[in-house]
Amino acid sequence: MLVLGIETTCDETSAAVVRKRPEGGGEILANEIMSQIAEHAAYGGVVPEIAARAHVDYLDHLIRRALAGAGVALGQIDAIAASAGPGLIGGLLVGLTTGKALAWAAGKPFVAVNHLEGHALTARMTDSVQFPYMVLLMSGGHTQLLEVRGVGDYRRLGSTIDDAIGEAFDKVGKLLGLPYPGGPHVERAALEGDPARFDLPRPMAGRANPDFSFSGLKTAVRNEAARVAPLTKTDVADLCASFQAAIVDVIIDRTRAALRLSREDGAPPEALVVAGGVAANSAIRRALARFCGESGLRLVTPPPELCTDNGAMIAWVGIERLERGLTDSLNVAARPRWPLDDRLEARHHGKA
Repeated sequence: MLVLGIETTCDETSAAVVRKRPEGGGEILANEIMSQIAEHAAYGGVVPEIAARAHVDYLDHLIRRALAGAGVALGQIDAIAASAGPGLIGGLLVGLTTGKALAWAAGKPFVAVNHLEGHALTARMTDSVQFPYMVLLMSGGHTQLLEVRGVGDYRRLGSTIDDAIGEAFDKVGKLLGLPYPGGPHVERAALEGDPARFDLPRPMAGRANPDFSFSGLKTAVRNEAARVAPLTKTDVADLCASFQAAIVDVIIDRTRAALRLSREDGAPPEALVVAGGVAANSAIRRALARFCGESGLRLVTPPPELCTDNGAMIAWVGIERLERGLTDSLNVAARPRWPLDDRLEARHHGKA
């Protein structure tokens, strides 16, 4: 089974071809990704109009490259899958319209994919993880803890009540004068800093409900930066280290609360999957490895290039859903907001 996947929800344009292995899991035959970091760096964040225009410029070329790299023609593809949400509406319309056009022209089934489901199911492509398992999704736009019980069967255990974790990293980086995107630069600076110098809060720690909050932590960093200004290189490194240490503590505390909730409800997960761009942070990965070792969980961390937005994860969801006969008609609409824990089968317009 071969599926072409298209991803255009934010500031990565991607097209990929993935094949289902007979023994399970997926083989990525091509995964073409064009990052737009350079286009948005001057603005310190993603500009929706610029992102949409870049998707228009890049997408057709990337699809041709993906097909050529996989050594297949469009007619050999079994289905077309494209992100339909959540995300920036301009980008969603570019990818969704392109996917529909290709499916119509080639006479192939079309699958409208929830971008979050791509992150949630990536570990089944890379590591053949079996249901049920728990996902910690950490990105610039999302922070969630989810139970993954099956394809289209998700339960949200906790989520952020304000900023996403990636957004908090980027805003702290900007506050401290680091380049965009801030996350990797905060992590790099933290390596040279003292994590105990600044006493920063651990928002939501100890609460039974496994939600997150990062707004107060971000404000605390700003207040400390103002108190010691003008900032030296050492000040910046210590602030980054203290901020990252607080983030790590919050993640472990909130994940422990989610695991407790899941086990109390009688569907204990055997694995914790970490997804999203922030999953590339090595300090977070090390802390989660220790936590999983203590909790008897298998930790699954897909390769960093598959944690950020990419077409391969969209193609894989296309395979999973196609196997279950879950395809969509060509009048399916883009959804800028699309909670993953809704019943997926009921949310598409014109289900085929």
